[in-house]
Amino acid sequence: MPQRARAGRTPWDEGVRAVRSGAVVCYPTDTLWGLGADPSRPDALRLLAEIKERPAGMPVSVAFSSLEELEPWVLLSPRDRGLLRTYLPGPYTFLLRASPQARRRWAPAVLGPGGRLGIRVPDHPGARAFLAATGPLTSTSANRHGDPPVRDVNEARSTFGSRVSAYVAAPPEPRGEPSTVVDLVAPSPRAVRRV
Repeated sequence: MPQRARAGRTPWDEGVRAVRSGAVVCYPTDTLWGLGADPSRPDALRLLAEIKERPAGMPVSVAFSSLEELEPWVLLSPRDRGLLRTYLPGPYTFLLRASPQARRRWAPAVLGPGGRLGIRVPDHPGARAFLAATGPLTSTSANRHGDPPVRDVNEARSTFGSRVSAYVAAPPEPRGEPSTVVDLVAPSPRAVRRV
């Protein structure tokens, strides 16, 4: 019997175990390589900030495997729901108001001013499969604060070493451009910046 069938393993088992233990992982998205941690664990988010050498108080976006998975975590108007269905999965980070559940269960480090939450559903089948196995994960570019994002998993390993507990490689490679941030809390949707 082949080992994969016998063990029931997936290419991202190590990453799933790392996330569940409160560690930080590196995974591909449609845009860039990202660093992921469990948004409900303040210890994991502190470690993520240390690894990135990121200033305190900068919120971190959260990635989901599907639109259905993200709905309980944000407050959606009919307009918002229509926009998300049009553009996700895709290379966008949408700013929405966090739901009461997100405010209760997730660490403050993922919430921005006024309880805003940055959300993504990457257009990357490997990333979405990984996220389906882990649940929501932070989605921040794999780089030290102020440095350019890493270009591939080997550069990620060279940059972060063992401080990142697992490197999840799944094709295709990210396209190398940051996501476009769109503020849906504003009265009219507006592009804020690329991150």
